[in-house]
Formats: sequence, C-alpha cells, structure tokens
Amino acid sequence: MTQIWTALIAILILKYLQYRSTFGWSLSDLGALLRYNLFTYRNLWEWINNPYETPPAVPDYEQLRFRGI
Repeated sequence: MTQIWTALIAILILKYLQYRSTFGWSLSDLGALLRYNLFTYRNLWEWINNPYETPPAVPDYEQLRFRGI
C-alpha cells in the first residue's frame, strides 16, 4: 500500500507541474528531465517553463549557516 500511495503522490505532483508549465510537457518527458536535473541548482518555476537553458554556474542564493558554527 505504501508503494501505491507513493506512486499516486508522485503522479499528482508531476501533473501539477505539468498544469503550471507553459512549455507543453508530456508527462513522461517531464518525469525524465526532472530526474536528470534533480541535483542542479535552479529555480523550479523558471526551469519548468524554459528547460533547455543552461544552469547557472553559481546559485543566486547563499547557503544558510547554523549559529555558532
């Protein structure tokens, strides 16, 4: 049952991203390219509308630090 619920949630998230996109994704292409770009630093909403742009060399934001470290 856990695998079924996980798959349903993943499909729901992909369908929402497909709905919000202006690019015209197919569900399988969106899933594949999202998997390939999972560990790149990008704004999701910018990437979803313009997926073939190269990622920035340095992220626009600075990593947060814990106090005292």
